[in-house]
Amino acid sequence: MRKAEVSRNTQETRIEVKLNLDGGGKAKIGTGVPFLDHMLEQVARHGVFDLDVSAKGDLHIDAHHTVEDIGITLGQAFAKAVGEKSGVRRFGHAYVPLDEALSRAVVDLSGRPGLEYRIKFSRARIGEFDVDLVHEFFQGFVNHARITLHLENLHGANAHHQAETAFKAFARALRTAIEPDPRVKGVPSTKGSL
Repeated sequence: MRKAEVSRNTQETRIEVKLNLDGGGKAKIGTGVPFLDHMLEQVARHGVFDLDVSAKGDLHIDAHHTVEDIGITLGQAFAKAVGEKSGVRRFGHAYVPLDEALSRAVVDLSGRPGLEYRIKFSRARIGEFDVDLVHEFFQGFVNHARITLHLENLHGANAHHQAETAFKAFARALRTAIEPDPRVKGVPSTKGSL
């Protein structure tokens, strides 16, 4: 089983992440940021990962440090759990609709962090959640998971739907990329490493 546990403790946040890439989609999430909890539950369910995230952050200021540091810590856990990437598909993509919204995610387990992010939200907040933090989460994840991610919302009028389709597409693209490919022997790269 590809599993990892990672902790991040700073003056701004204390984060604990447990990740099982070969799980069944179970989530135990407590971040203090309810909308992010909902999005991380989507990641677990649609990635079919077991995910346990516990966070305490300086929410009296705002949610920025907490959301970004969760992205960083989850990215570190992903990198640790996926390991050398031998025998995996490496690439994954997904389109996910929710009513009027449609998002696309394309990932490469490249070993190089890269984020192409194209989501223009229909409003600045989803409840109390600042939509700018969606980008911060994914930037933190990509930088520390060392993957390339292209994430786009192709259509959408409802900001909640836009965000939810993005997180679900991200999870499903990751799920495909980490799947074993019986035809691949070793690491899927002419360089011999990712």
